[in-house]
Amino acid sequence: MFYLAKNQLSGQAQAMPQGKRLDWSSRFAFLAEASKHPSLKAFYQHGVVAASTPIADVSLVALDFETTGLDPRRDSIVSIGLVPMTISRIRCNGARHWVIKPETRLHSSSVMIHGITHSVVEDAPEFSTIIDTLLAHLQGKTVVVHYSAIERRFLHAALMRHIQEGIEFPVIDTMEIEARYTRTWRQTLWNGLMGRQPSSIRLTDSRTRYHLPYYRQHHALTDALACGELLQAQCATHFTPSTPLSALWS
Repeated sequence: MFYLAKNQLSGQAQAMPQGKRLDWSSRFAFLAEASKHPSLKAFYQHGVVAASTPIADVSLVALDFETTGLDPRRDSIVSIGLVPMTISRIRCNGARHWVIKPETRLHSSSVMIHGITHSVVEDAPEFSTIIDTLLAHLQGKTVVVHYSAIERRFLHAALMRHIQEGIEFPVIDTMEIEARYTRTWRQTLWNGLMGRQPSSIRLTDSRTRYHLPYYRQHHALTDALACGELLQAQCATHFTPSTPLSALWS
């Protein structure tokens, strides 16, 4: 998992509409009519859970990508990890992990982070070979990520390259949730007065606040699991089982 600073996001095209006010049910219905690729059309036709659904009743899938860099216009996905879950259960038997042959140069700087080398990807499948399977694993579930700009933008860009259609989907962003509760205006003011840096909302640091165990970072499947566990801890701490999905997703 890579992390983008806010200044690194400036100037990048938005892959999809953002914000809690978006009517995802209507959007999916429109996209189901407009999509041409069979698997993408099926993804949209399956629909999206209603925003009013209690979070305890929502089927989720934690998703993480490792990439060759930070810019989806110049970089590409090199591995994908996903774990189906709910706020009370992690379904490890449904977890999936793929190493993908990147479509762009595999930089040494990214190899140092995720450890996926040229020899590892030499015989790896191309992204096009897993599109159908990946979309099938995502359909009907709400995606959980830690910093949505990575998974949303890179998946959109990858599909545009291969099927000439992008993708739109709502997400629960555990980084955004963590910022909501650790970077309030009171905390920001106090940190400023005390000369302190804002609390880190990176995945590992966020997990530490909930006394979750340390996992080695930058493996897509492990990071997906870590993200899913973090959401469970956040829900247990800040929400109730009856909290509507609309309070968490975007």
